[in-house]
Amino acid sequence: MVTKPLFTTISVGKYKGKKIALPSLDSTRSTKAILKGSLFDSLQYDIIDEVFVEVFGGSGSMGLEALSRGAKHAYFIEKNKAAYQTLKSNCKIIDEAHTTPLQGDSFVLFPTLLSSLSSKAYFYFDPPFSIREGMEDIYQKVIDLIASIPVEKMHLIVIEHMSTLTLPEQIGVYTLQKTKKFGNSSLSYYR
Repeated sequence: MVTKPLFTTISVGKYKGKKIALPSLDSTRSTKAILKGSLFDSLQYDIIDEVFVEVFGGSGSMGLEALSRGAKHAYFIEKNKAAYQTLKSNCKIIDEAHTTPLQGDSFVLFPTLLSSLSSKAYFYFDPPFSIREGMEDIYQKVIDLIASIPVEKMHLIVIEHMSTLTLPEQIGVYTLQKTKKFGNSSLSYYR
């Protein structure tokens, strides 16, 4: 049986209406449009001329949406090889000059990427849900990664997570600002 490729579209900005491919649902989980809309409604114009880092890249839909809305550069890290090929293709279609897709483990590559950033960034963490096999400790690892981000490199940290998970009020020096629920997924904002 041949599966049809899945797509999503950029919703607002200079690339509005452009289609980007979604990787197989076996390897990643796509972010709901309502959740994406809420995030970017919160950020509004704050991301113009800023750096956006999508730590678990998947299709790159969040970082590419940020670019469409005026971010100056988007970085992505994706471990799954097939998902990475989709991500790379999406970056090429949308804006190859202002994207940097990296292939590998986010927990290994993130510290190097972080040290290479010369300005503050918006960090978006959307790890695989901990209900997936082998991912039981994923959120603790993400929390440890977030705690390692120096204040001088951070504008905002957003975590997409299972709504059943309650994240800590404090992660390192960062304080939970708000959590918004969208069915099974939630967004938590830290400053």
